[in-house]
Parts: sequence; C-alpha cells; structure tokens
Amino acid sequence: MAFDGIVTQKIALEMQELTGARIDKIFEPEKNNIVLGLYKNKKNYALNISADSSNYRIHLTTHSRPNPKIAPNFCMVLRKHLLGLYLKNIITYDLERIVILEFEGLDDVDDLIQKKLIVELMGKHCNIILLDDSNNIIDSIKHIYQNDNKSYTRTIFPHQKYKKPISNKICFLDISNYEIFKNLLLKNNTSLNDLSKIISNTFTGISKSFIDESLKILTITDTSDSSLETIYNYLKKIIFCEDTSNLNFQTLYNHNRAKDYFLTFSSNINDNFNLNFFIDDYYYEKEEKSKFENYKNKLLHTIIEAEKKCKNKISNMENKLKECNHMDLYKLYGELITSNLYKLPNYNIKEVSLENYYDNNNLVTIPLDSRFNPSTNAKLFYKRYNKLKKTLEIVSLQKLEAEKELCYIESIIYEIDNSKSIYELEEIKSEISENILFNKIINKKRNNKQNINSNSNNITKFNFNPIKYSIDNYTFLIFYNNKENDFLTLKYVKKTYLWFHVKDLPGSHGILSLNGNVTDLKSIDNNILEKCAKIVAFHSKAKNSSNVPVDICFTKYVKKPNGAKPGMVIYTNQTTIFVTPEDI
Repeated sequence: MAFDGIVTQKIALEMQELTGARIDKIFEPEKNNIVLGLYKNKKNYALNISADSSNYRIHLTTHSRPNPKIAPNFCMVLRKHLLGLYLKNIITYDLERIVILEFEGLDDVDDLIQKKLIVELMGKHCNIILLDDSNNIIDSIKHIYQNDNKSYTRTIFPHQKYKKPISNKICFLDISNYEIFKNLLLKNNTSLNDLSKIISNTFTGISKSFIDESLKILTITDTSDSSLETIYNYLKKIIFCEDTSNLNFQTLYNHNRAKDYFLTFSSNINDNFNLNFFIDDYYYEKEEKSKFENYKNKLLHTIIEAEKKCKNKISNMENKLKECNHMDLYKLYGELITSNLYKLPNYNIKEVSLENYYDNNNLVTIPLDSRFNPSTNAKLFYKRYNKLKKTLEIVSLQKLEAEKELCYIESIIYEIDNSKSIYELEEIKSEISENILFNKIINKKRNNKQNINSNSNNITKFNFNPIKYSIDNYTFLIFYNNKENDFLTLKYVKKTYLWFHVKDLPGSHGILSLNGNVTDLKSIDNNILEKCAKIVAFHSKAKNSSNVPVDICFTKYVKKPNGAKPGMVIYTNQTTIFVTPEDI
C-alpha cells in the first residue's frame, strides 16, 4: 500500500515514545533525505525522513547510510537551529500525510526557543520545512515557487508564512455514523469494481491499495448495505486504534519477492517500534534493489556497447572474408590468360572465353579491363589473388580473436544478468576494468571529466568577457559559464569583493568590486545590493519568477570543494534578500 494517511498516523503514534529525546546529530546522506539522531534514556535512535517523490516516508531506522563529506545547505541550517533541542511533540492532523515535529530548548542566553519541522509526504509535492515559533519558514529542503508551476498552490520559501496544504477530500474522522458514510459513497453509484477508488477519492489519507486488501480480508464480494457497513466498521476500528501493538504490516509477495505491504490487525506484538522498523526494512530493501538495478543497468550498458562494437567488427571481417571466396577464381583467370597469351590478340578487349583445363576444357568467360592488354590483366588477377590470400590469413586470425572477445563479453553479460548483489557487480567491474577491451569504454566519461578539470586548470588561456554593469560608481560583473565562474570567483577577484548568487538554483555568479576598506554589508547602500541582486536573478533559472532569494557574501567566504564540478561552490556568512528579476 502507499504510505498514506493511515500509515502516517500509526507511525507517528508509535514514535510518541520518543518525545523528550534530545537532537544530537543531523545528517543528509542523500538528496531529499534527512536523518535526525535522537538520544533518550541512554539510548540512541535515528529518525529517517525522506521527501523523495516515489519513496516518501518518516520512520525510525537501524540502517546506516554513508554521509557526504560536505553537508548540504539545508542540513547545515537544521544543525544550526535544531541541535541541542528536545523533541516536544509529534503531531498529525486528521489523516493528512503531514507530520509536525515540535522542538524546544534554550538558546545561548537561556531563553526558551521553539522550532517546528513540518514533514509533508505528498508525492511530488513532498517537502521538509523548518519553521520558527511564529510559523515563518526558516528554510526547506525543496523551494517551491508558485509561479513556476500551476500545480503548486503555495510558495515554500524562507521568510514566508507557512500555509498548510488544502485538500478537497473529506476527513474520515469527521464521519459520525455509517449513514453519512454510505450516502457519500452512493452519490457515485458505487459498484464493487470502483469501491476502493471511490473511497480513496472521497476520504483523505486512505489509499486505494489499502481498501483493496481490506476487501479481500473481509471477503466482501458485493456492495450491499451490510458489506458497506462492514467496511465502514473495519476502517473505523483500524483508524481509531490507539494501541499499535494490535497492528502489524503484512507483506504481499510476487514470485517470492516483496511486492507491497498493507496494514492489518494482529495479535499483541511486544516489539517496540514494530511498525517503524517494518517500514524501515521494506523501503531500505526497495531502495537497495533500485540502486542494484540502476548499477546493473549502467554496467550492462557499458558491456553491451562493447558487444555491439565487437559484433560490428566481426561483421566487417566476414564481409572481407566473403571477398576472399573469389581469390581462387582470380588465380585461375591469371593462369588461363597466361597459358593462352599466344592465342589472344595483343590489343584491348573486354572479355575472353578460354578452355579451363581443370574442368574438362569447359569454356570460361573471363572479364578483362579493356584499358590493358591480356598480359597486364593476368598480372592484375594474380595481384588481386595474392592480396586476398594475405587478407584471408590475417582476417581469419583477427576474426578468431574477435569471436573469443565476443564470447567473453557474452559471458560477462550472463554474469551480470545473474548477479544478486552490488558486491557481485563490483567484482565484475573490477574484472573488466583490467581488460583493455572495456577499459576505453569504462574510462571514456571519466577521461572527459578529467579533460574538463585540466582545462579549468589552464583557464587563463581563455579570454573572458563578463557582462559589466555600472551601479552608482561601482562595477558589477556577471559571468557566462561555469569555467568563468570558477576562475573569476575563486582566483581573479579580491577577497573583499561581494559575491551574488540565486539561492539553490542554477545561475550566473555576480561580483561587485569594492575597495579594501569595506568589511561589512551594512556600510553599503541597500539600493545597490538590491540592484545587483535583481541582475543576478535575471541571469538565473528564476528569471521569470518573483520574490527570488539571492545570497550575498564576501568572496573570501566562497570555497570550492575538492572534486566538485565546475561552477559548484559552497559559501558561508551570507545574507539573503528577495527581489524580482530585472536587467537594470
């Protein structure tokens, strides 16, 4: 079943035991994935929050994940605001797929502070949003611009007031009796085939797959009044169940492999966080399988590319060998012409018919090149014969080697197709990396990246022509591409210059040249900063948006991580202002 509102409610209910836990670690191991380290009663817990559009969820986890050496921006924001605070409460509203984590603690001067982490689990609109005590957005893992997509009904952006998403569906918790439930369904002329769809489309947080499995459990085969009342009572019982030890997930299997899961009643389970850890294992295995399949497909793509080249090579060789099938005929032509030169006129002719003494003196018609006499034509036939003879010897050996290569490639493909783990794929990759047959293909993209890096090291050879603006006697520069951004931002400009860039979106870097006496943004007129920010926003992906955030800091705070791609930098001590893009 989907991670719907019912699952969200039960997972959050089970996590209520963690209220009072202290936040001591925060990680962002993967894109759109946050892990909060919790400490309570001398025990450590890890709360996993995923805003992935296909595998969205929230649950405790026991599976460790490698963390990037450099924490992403949102992770740093969470560390700044949440580390050391205590989990005050875990709230779910109705059956919405929204979980609110409330935190409180003391700041540096022992004043009470409160923060909220809003977890919205809504498919492609998933988000993790950090709020202050006034429900203003501090930051979010995904920034959403309402103007960028008509499907968005809200703008999720720092310093904006948080607005709860609006649903047109009915909350099942507000249904007081069966008659109301039945009347809502009968509006749609309910049949058994579309009962699950109608229920999920009518009520918030109830997935179609959950209803499908519930109908099977209840053995409902019609839409009679008693059947509808049975499903109503079952939903009411499972939704209002406060004791998660009476609930459990069951796994649906397809060809002996986990396909899906659904929530149902079971005997008392004494394991703490049983629901959480089931979800943790299920999605961990699902993601590991997805990673394995992706890795497998990439490796297969590499091998199949080598296989295709090898087959093309063999095909070309076979075409050459087909030409060699006629070499004995060319030798015969040369012999017959040579032995019958005394009979042939010594002038240009197009063909000649001669007796073949190898075939009972049957006549053979031999085509000649009319530009040459018979003697020269005989030499040409011998020459062609000798050439094809050498070709036959060389190409036959080459084809034999190519066929061995193809056989090896096919064995590798077989091994990949039958591999069961990433470890096995790594072993295969290690094997083929040592083979020159694959080495060129495997390292092709890597070499391209190395060429880019080497070019960036010699970037001074290029002529850069940034866009120049004059703003109140200051020079403001906008750069075109990533190479320019790297070189001019990190090497060319002075550390006292100001650096501008649209927050969390692709765009050009902007540099405002200042003298060495300026060390504080407060000493610069806000109108100048706003004009520069508008220009940077205009030269970014947010060009057609409004209220675009632009980060500003001194260039001495802009750094480039080792191995990062051109144009990718990290920065600190920034100030963010919101502007409407404009090419001033």
